[in-house]
Amino acid sequence: MTASEADARRSAPHVARNAGPIAEVLRSVLPERGLALEVASGTGEHILHFAREFPELLWQPSDPEPASLRSIEAWRTGAGVANLLPAVALDARAAEWPVGAADAVLCINMIHISPWAATVGLMRGAGRLLASGAPLYLYGPYRQAGVETAPSNEAFDASLRARDPEWGLRELEAVVAEAEKHGFRLETVVPMPANNISVVLRKE
Repeated sequence: MTASEADARRSAPHVARNAGPIAEVLRSVLPERGLALEVASGTGEHILHFAREFPELLWQPSDPEPASLRSIEAWRTGAGVANLLPAVALDARAAEWPVGAADAVLCINMIHISPWAATVGLMRGAGRLLASGAPLYLYGPYRQAGVETAPSNEAFDASLRARDPEWGLRELEAVVAEAEKHGFRLETVVPMPANNISVVLRKE
């Protein structure tokens, strides 16, 4: 790896804390083989961890941001993991995605740090790519009916909305309702560390 490639690698501290717990949930969610697409791969650290944990799957990273794409590629080329594909530019809101089909779609920590249109696009795109029975996995902080929102999540929501009024924690029920419009059903919600949740949806 060249010095410029190493410099392109970005790192998010939360990945070291949550990649392992997420992978444990994914063990009962993912298919044994096929293509797993991650939407909004960010730094690329999550998908590199998953590619190592699930070597029988082919992993496709994606992101709309050039700096993230460079980071993903720097991590990928430095690791030399054979089942991790080159990153592709993908904006969840786009009518057409650069991936034609997938056996699983993952989206970690995007829904609250993007406009609602990105969530709509995610559900539309995943609904188009996935066959019946295939999983759509979401991770992050959400508001849930009948569940008190943790003070840390309330503060996080306020900071997000201060950065961009279109960002912020979403109501899980609203996200699920949008997913249902595109042929998904809610399978399970798993509490995760640091007041996050795993949300598993299946294409009907």
